[in-house]
Amino acid sequence: MRKIKEILRLHFEAGLGQRKIAQALNISKGAVGNYLNLARTNGLSWPLPED
Repeated sequence: MRKIKEILRLHFEAGLGQRKIAQALNISKGAVGNYLNLARTNGLSWPLPED
């Protein structure tokens, strides 16, 4: 869950693109895209609701 939180934060708050997020987190661009698509499909955005 920590990885998706960081991806969402970098995407929405910092305005980074998928390539920059992938470089920052040392994961593939495809993985970033998959996480963003999953978040979008499940109605997640930033900031996340409190647990």
